[in-house]
Amino acid sequence: MQCAMIGLWANGYRTSTSQPGHHQTALQVLPKTLGLERDVVIVLDALRKQRNLNDYEGDPISDSAVTECCKQAAFLLDHTQTWLRRNRPELLASKAQP
Repeated sequence: MQCAMIGLWANGYRTSTSQPGHHQTALQVLPKTLGLERDVVIVLDALRKQRNLNDYEGDPISDSAVTECCKQAAFLLDHTQTWLRRNRPELLASKAQP
């Protein structure tokens, strides 16, 4: 979720975190903010929905869903870092000079 929020922030947008639906919004605009493929967004949104069901309804999450979530999170982190290096390198932390 943080990568999706970074995509918004890096493009000058913010979501109202006090309003319902800000996670869904952040994911849905990933094709525009970070150039992510729509198919990947569909998978991420499905995982978000499973998380919500677990958090708010107590529905269990399968081991395969957890594995897929970790795989997608690693992919999204790598994609976000690559996008930032190419498009907004000034936002990346630089190493402190002694």
